[in-house]
Amino acid sequence: MDRHRGAGRRPERRPVRRTRNDRWAASIAAVRQFHARAAHLRPARKHVEVLHGEETKLGAFLDNTRRKTAKLNEQRHAELDQLGMRW
Repeated sequence: MDRHRGAGRRPERRPVRRTRNDRWAASIAAVRQFHARAAHLRPARKHVEVLHGEETKLGAFLDNTRRKTAKLNEQRHAELDQLGMRW
């Protein structure tokens, strides 16, 4: 039995954690893409939007955002208002 498991192999790289602002920016970009295509912001809760090869759970994001509207700062609220978000 090899006592040095993985010897000579490269260590696995962990994905870099994105900040809350980075996640928000990616989600808003997906929201804008969906809105440009569908002209509304009412996707199914399980809808996944692909933007630049990255998947965003757009339906869940919008549903959760609606539920937590009191916790949104004014700038983020305004971004969604500009797209016609129904609260």
